Amino acid sequence: MRIEFVTLFPDQVALLTGFGILGRAVDRGLLEFGTVNPREFSTDPHRTVDDRPYGGGPGMVMKVEPLRAAIATARRQLPADSPCVVLSPQGRPLTQELVRQLAREPGLLLVAGRYEGLDERVIALESDFEVSIGDYVLSGGELPAMVLADAVARRVTGVLGDADSALQDSFEEGLLDYPHYTRPEVVDELAVPPVLLSGDHAAIRRWRRQQALGRTWLRRPDLLARLSLDKEDTELLGEFIAANEGSDDSGKRQE
Repeated sequence: MRIEFVTLFPDQVALLTGFGILGRAVDRGLLEFGTVNPREFSTDPHRTVDDRPYGGGPGMVMKVEPLRAAIATARRQLPADSPCVVLSPQGRPLTQELVRQLAREPGLLLVAGRYEGLDERVIALESDFEVSIGDYVLSGGELPAMVLADAVARRVTGVLGDADSALQDSFEEGLLDYPHYTRPEVVDELAVPPVLLSGDHAAIRRWRRQQALGRTWLRRPDLLARLSLDKEDTELLGEFIAANEGSDDSGKRQE
């Protein structure tokens, strides 16, 4: 899969390829990343890419011409029908469902804005949709674009060493992940749950499922409200609630 970034700070985006899973995937030819800087298409001596907003107000707005030229250049590096996504606080929320959808695309074009944002006509004429990574404001779209690219890249076949790893991530089934433990067996009097040492794989599966349901009930009841639980899940969650309701867990529900 190839992902192209339109960004004023290509060196920031390039950090994606230097570390960990994504870096190894690039080395193996599973992922390709490219960047196009709108400043390369500015026609004035100062390489200006922004201007004052019509109607007044603080800040500057990214200009149409350099952005459209940069987007056109990035499109030529991608397979046909690769969507153009603008990272924006006004966009649809980034969810695991959207990540799965984007991972099935032949490529991605991610546009990272700066200043007060893009001229709205760029969004109307060039983008397929906008995406937000949360209800807060950052200095630019590079970090959100990198977050989106990392999440999508994990879903590309072969990128993760164990394909089952992605299937067990938080949000894959609409739930948070269950707790994980490794050696040593006891840390400051906190022991690994005995079921994980039992060797009983059915019991371990049941415990992990119950913990995922319970954690979601404690910490993200909004996620749980969207799910339709089967009989087994309903029983597991009921047992968890009975055992934990009223406890002083650090992740207890916020009323």
